[in-house]
Amino acid sequence: MSEQNGKRENGNGKKTQTKFLFVSMEALSGDLAWQLKKEGHSVKAYIKSANDADVYDGFLEKVDDWRAHLDWADVVVFDDVGQGSIADQLRKSGKLVVGGSAYTDRLEENREFAQEEMKRVGMLTLPHWDFESYDEALAFIEANPGRYVFKPSGSSPSDLKGLLFLGREEDGKDISQILRSNKKFLTAKIKQFQLQKFVAGVEVAVGAFFNGADFIYPVNVNFEHKRLFPGDIGPLTGEMGTLMYWSGPNAIMKATLEKMKENLSQSRYVGYIDVNCIANARGIYPLEFTCRFGYPTISIQMEGITSEWGGFLHALAKNAPYELKTKRGFQIGVVCATPPFPYDDKSAIRFYRDLSILFKKPNLEGVHLGEIKLVDNEWQIAGYTGYALVVTGSGVTVKDAQRQAYSRIDNIMLQGMFYRTDIGDGWNEDSDKLQTWGYLY
Repeated sequence: MSEQNGKRENGNGKKTQTKFLFVSMEALSGDLAWQLKKEGHSVKAYIKSANDADVYDGFLEKVDDWRAHLDWADVVVFDDVGQGSIADQLRKSGKLVVGGSAYTDRLEENREFAQEEMKRVGMLTLPHWDFESYDEALAFIEANPGRYVFKPSGSSPSDLKGLLFLGREEDGKDISQILRSNKKFLTAKIKQFQLQKFVAGVEVAVGAFFNGADFIYPVNVNFEHKRLFPGDIGPLTGEMGTLMYWSGPNAIMKATLEKMKENLSQSRYVGYIDVNCIANARGIYPLEFTCRFGYPTISIQMEGITSEWGGFLHALAKNAPYELKTKRGFQIGVVCATPPFPYDDKSAIRFYRDLSILFKKPNLEGVHLGEIKLVDNEWQIAGYTGYALVVTGSGVTVKDAQRQAYSRIDNIMLQGMFYRTDIGDGWNEDSDKLQTWGYLY
């Protein structure tokens, strides 16, 4: 059996079908699973959430008991945090696994632990203070006036981790007022939290795939757009879109993620890992890890990676080196949603669930699955969140990538669909700063 540039071949030179079993708590990775299926691989998917029972119907074969299909699978894919201990056990038993580890789960879910690990391996970290008492935090701000960022941490539910408060006043009075006014609500919802010193700069992330022993190059440099409305206004969402490009080793990678190689290798982590940072003239400050596929990041990466995904994931799971082929230039991804996104609201989704998604021209290039099902050869809204599609584009310049992505969106007809119209607009200003500081080359 040989494996080269994404193609697995048997002794007769024919491509070999790989059997992939996806294990999901929620419907997240169906777009990747569908890509593997389109490449000719065999795919089965388990989704635990009852709210996602109809998501990917018609696109994927779904199973009720993933453990019953372990012997069938060549590669098991865990697509979210919280599954690392199970992945560790399966790896020890000899199973090929793409997914987290107990260590990387802790990196993403526990901000205090992640910051300590960053500091231990030599990253430049921002001062931060961890609290379990809002009265103590208020007293701290009063005694130490300054601009802070409030971040839920520890055992806070994952859906509350996005409830960040970004202080704008240099004496911290705005954060104090928010905490004091919302103390009853916050005390009931968020038991552990962190105050981090605010630092101005460019928010940029760097990520790479890891094969259990080493990083796979090139690395991915990306700029997320997390707020709901253009201009970074409104509530935080998981993500409304991203600009990205592929790069050789650069200063951001060397200052942050590269320092985690030994830790990741010891934990036998296999998959994609990303660190979000604030960069300015003084340095690169890592903020948090994402130790899994990102959403919609993985769909946008499909726009930029030209290697065959089945061979790539199989090589990762085998801890094998791999020559990843990517496009030059830039990729843009835009989340297209309907109400109630970014919230779960079963009363609101009833107006949109089962709605057909129509295309003016029969061209699905760059259109990726969100919470969608296939009924009578027609795409329809599924699930309960309204997270419908991710639409991507690529180009030599950012403007070219934007033009392609938004022209593809113009081909879609979906009642109530909304999306951000400014994904990538900050590139000129951000890139100028990052190049001036010597971080991009």
